[in-house]
Amino acid sequence: MSVCPFDHPILGGLLADEEIAGYFSVEAEVKAMLAFEAALASVEAKAGLIAEESAAAIVGAIATFEPDIDRLRIAVSTDGVVVPELVRQLREATGGKAASHVHFGATSQDVIDSGLMLRLKPVLAIIEQRLATFLHALGNLEKRDGERTLIAATRMQPAIPIRAGDRIESWRAPSERNLERLRAWMLEGLTLQFGGAAGTLDKLGGKANEVRSALASELGLADRPQWHSQRDRIADLASVLSLISGGFGKLGQDITLMAQTGHAIELTGGGGSSAMPHKQNPVAAEVLVTLARFNAAQLAGMHGALVHEQERSGAAWTLEWMILPQMIVATATATRLAIELATNIRRLGDKK
Repeated sequence: MSVCPFDHPILGGLLADEEIAGYFSVEAEVKAMLAFEAALASVEAKAGLIAEESAAAIVGAIATFEPDIDRLRIAVSTDGVVVPELVRQLREATGGKAASHVHFGATSQDVIDSGLMLRLKPVLAIIEQRLATFLHALGNLEKRDGERTLIAATRMQPAIPIRAGDRIESWRAPSERNLERLRAWMLEGLTLQFGGAAGTLDKLGGKANEVRSALASELGLADRPQWHSQRDRIADLASVLSLISGGFGKLGQDITLMAQTGHAIELTGGGGSSAMPHKQNPVAAEVLVTLARFNAAQLAGMHGALVHEQERSGAAWTLEWMILPQMIVATATATRLAIELATNIRRLGDKK
């Protein structure tokens, strides 16, 4: 049993996106955090902050390290974050003098936020590619059915005849803009988090900026000053996700309404009814509406998480962990269903 519908053993068949969900597994999260620790040791050794032998020992230990998940679960109940116990275990695995150089100069937030960014890179690339695929599918639909006639509906009442292409445009244009928004965020938002205990990298002295720049390069992330308590970057991403799913929600709502009579649209792949075998319910279209409303509701929580007191907030940060992964999976599922819908339209517009 699950309290989350996206990984529910039954509802997951409707709402899950297994390709994306894998990046939010415990294994993927730990792997990303360990990548940060290995890269940190390497660049600090090159900067002369720790011994080369220590860096080699840390990187070697990480290569075969398997954390005790039960210990992590117990420790997080008191520490509030996973990193203190993860570092304790990694130091045990490293051993010797090198153990004291594990995690040198970093803080838990550096590890967790940078690990998130490392996982977001492939996740957002998948969503980007799906948006492009959806737009291509709409282009094919426009070529085939764009000149057919539809009766426009304003305030859900019949209005005047329009081209089917006019309605397709109302689906296409928002997704084109959202694709550009997503690409812009990927360019500017995938940033290293590295500030140390209170954001000042105090243990690194005059080499702080050098190490931060090298660490960003090593991890393939943008080099920016720490943003421990500045969460607008994350809220921006949540806004983009909500806009993407919201655009698809408009698509789903339109198709659901057109499917009421079947005169304006003909679909393949509808869902069945337990009581009325003749029905073909537009399930994918309905779920797009649900996902749009879900993300819109979660966006308020992400904006609430902007309020980080002083240099770090445990409360607001934890709220992000609860909300953002679900928003990402909801958006990914929406992209998948939108492609499915666009390719399952057998006819849009009047019968010729």
